[in-house]
Order: sequence, then C-alpha cells, then structure tokens
Amino acid sequence: MTKRIRKAVFPVAGLGTRFLPATKSIPKEMLTIVDRPVLQHVVEEAAEAGIEHFIFVTGRGKAVIEDHFDINYELDDTLRRRGKLKEFEALKAQLPAAGATSFTRQQAPLGLGHAVWCARELVGDEPFAVLLPDMVTMAGPQNSGRCLRQCVEAYEKHGGNIIAVEEVSPEETHQYGVVSIGKDEGASFEITGMVEKPPKGTAPSTSIISGRYLLGPEIFSILERIEKGAGGEIQLTDGMKELAKTQAFHGVRFDGKTYDCGSKIGFLTANVAFALANPDVASAFKAELKKFGPF
Repeated sequence: MTKRIRKAVFPVAGLGTRFLPATKSIPKEMLTIVDRPVLQHVVEEAAEAGIEHFIFVTGRGKAVIEDHFDINYELDDTLRRRGKLKEFEALKAQLPAAGATSFTRQQAPLGLGHAVWCARELVGDEPFAVLLPDMVTMAGPQNSGRCLRQCVEAYEKHGGNIIAVEEVSPEETHQYGVVSIGKDEGASFEITGMVEKPPKGTAPSTSIISGRYLLGPEIFSILERIEKGAGGEIQLTDGMKELAKTQAFHGVRFDGKTYDCGSKIGFLTANVAFALANPDVASAFKAELKKFGPF
C-alpha cells in the first residue's frame, strides 16, 4: 500500500529578478493574479489535492509570506466592525489550519535541489509533493482537477514517484528539463530517463517537466551528496535521475493549462485567463478588452 501524500514543499527563496523593480521589496510569489497572490493559487491547488502540511522554503526578505498565511487581527477586527462579513469569512476560509504551515530558510541560492533538501527535517520519512510557485495551473474542460490532484491520482495508481509534464515545441526543449517516454498509458506513462536543458536537437521527447512532483523521501540523501550540475546549482532533475535507478517514475499529462508566472508574458496571460474565469469581473473585463479593438 502506498503512503498518502500529506506534505508539500514550496521553494519560495528566489529573488524574482525578472520582475524588478516590482520585486525589490515584494516577493515575486506575492504578486497578484486578479485578487490572490501567485503563491496562494498554488497553495489552494495543493489543498484541493489533499495536502495537510504546507512547508515553505524561504529566503531573506520573504517574511511577508509567513504573515500572509497567518491571522491579521487588526484587519479582521476592522472588517467585522464595518460589517464586511463576506470579506472576513473569505479571509478566514483561506487560512491553513493552525500548525499546518512550516517555514525554513535556504540561506544560499544553490538551486532547486538544494531548496528541496532544506525541507528534509520537516518532511521526514514519507513521500511528499513539490510545487514550484511560479507555475500556476487551471483545471481543463473535463474539470478533472488542477495538476497536483491528477498527480496524486496517478500516484495512487502507480506508486513510486510522479512528475507532471506538458508539451512544448521541439524548438523550446533546450530551455527545460525533458523526460524520455516508456510504456504509455494515455494520461500517464513510464519515465525512462530525464535530462536538464538538453542542447538543441537532442531532447528525447517534447514532454517537459512542468513544476509538480511527488517524490519519495530517499531523494534527500541523494541531494545531500550530489554534485552541482547545470548553472553551478544542485539540480533536482539530477537527484531524480539518481533516484530513478532504484525507484519507478511516471509522468502525468496534465489536461488543464499551466501558466509560467516566472515570466512576464506568462504572468500577464494568467491574469487575463483567471479574470475571464472569475464571475465577479469577467463580463466587465471582456468589455474593457474589446475597447482595445483587434490586435
């Protein structure tokens, strides 16, 4: 029997240099998509997939993230006194349960693999999820849930380790981690290999790693001893390649949409997509967009 996935790690120590000057004093994860910070969208996705313990790997200047997932007594009191009970209840509903959040520091920018390793004591000896906060997902037309829920369903079927993937053009594969595809089962498939940012024309497929992982705790001992890889950083992909020598990996083809909010175009596109899906603003927003005329 597979152990249930209860914990999720959110690596949120990045500097957000692509969004300067906005991120000079505001963490990039706290930039908003419509009315929610990017990170809150990702945390809500994790909660929908059954995650109970949210582990944030932070860095200097990220204390506002901890404050966001805590009670703001002054704000709550003001909302109640002014009769804004809808807003008060909404804030209350979005808070994680008491004791359900943990925070640890990544003290040096040594890569994603190192950030995940920093959470080892909080995760303990059980399988866990990793969600990259730059990647925001929206459920597909079949409404089968956001990406992590589909990953958990694949984990319950296959066990082992799970990686979410999406398709890109062959010309783009050199920018990402890419997987090799073995036995194909439609929505999921066996992963037979991984490569981080392969040179143009050498990628084993067009299926790229898209920011959602379910991993066994054995990855921590691997990340502790692994050498630095691409960019002089400890790469999670390199750690997973080592783990794949002894454990199975499966890929999940997410049937919804992923927005890379680490890029300006992805962030702006996500705002448009979520605004059009929000019944409170969709109609008025469409009317404003039409004023720009055809592009």
